Amino acid sequence: MSQEKLSEDDLKQIIEKAKKFFKEEIVPSHINNTRKLTKLKQFNLNPFLDKYKASFLTGNDDPESIAKALIYPRVLGTSINTIFGDRLQKFCSEVLEGFASTTSGIDIEFIDKVDGGKKYCQIKAGPNTINKDDIETIKGHFAGVKNLARTNKLSIGFNDLVVGVLYGTPEDLSNHYKIINKEYPVIVGQEFWYRLTGEVDFYQKLTDAIGDVASEVDGSEMIEEVIKTLAKEIENTLKPRELKPVIEKNIAAEEKEKYDV
Repeated sequence: MSQEKLSEDDLKQIIEKAKKFFKEEIVPSHINNTRKLTKLKQFNLNPFLDKYKASFLTGNDDPESIAKALIYPRVLGTSINTIFGDRLQKFCSEVLEGFASTTSGIDIEFIDKVDGGKKYCQIKAGPNTINKDDIETIKGHFAGVKNLARTNKLSIGFNDLVVGVLYGTPEDLSNHYKIINKEYPVIVGQEFWYRLTGEVDFYQKLTDAIGDVASEVDGSEMIEEVIKTLAKEIENTLKPRELKPVIEKNIAAEEKEKYDV
């Protein structure tokens, strides 16, 4: 049975809280993490592969190109994804505070706007953000809810315990999620936000709003500065070392050791 969607005020509040969360939590951390990338110790430099990646990216393997090949994936991939994942619980408590749950192991509770049932939901960031060990952890939390329900003589059905994935599509879900989905429904992306709010295009509105936050942030100059600084260290690191004196010294030491014996 379809339920009424959230009020326009409630929908607007979620969007405004999401924008505030990204401005205050994600953007500053992303900038700080990017500034740290001026030091080569932040990376595991592989002169063979990193030179190849630099050439593949820019057409040459000079130090600045290597710096770009190292920095771009970190800034645009690993760093921002890790930041968002680490702050997922805060996202739930601040952006989705109207759905807060007091049940152990459950992030939010809501009335499903599609089937009218009450859902006990664990929130995950994206379609590839859990590992094999998380499968049993998630199932363990849900088993605990079922045991609590039996103790309190509450009726919780198979479809009432769900995993909500904030972004992605069903086709994107990893095999770990697919294993969970055999026992507990995994609701992802547009469908999750639709069931939560009752507005079929809320997912698009929310991602567009976060895109507006991104349009206010221009990190291009900062990234160029980081690249140039890192490139100088790469240049010094990759300079051919004067090995001949070192080799001769080692040989002499070995010869001396033979005679001493």
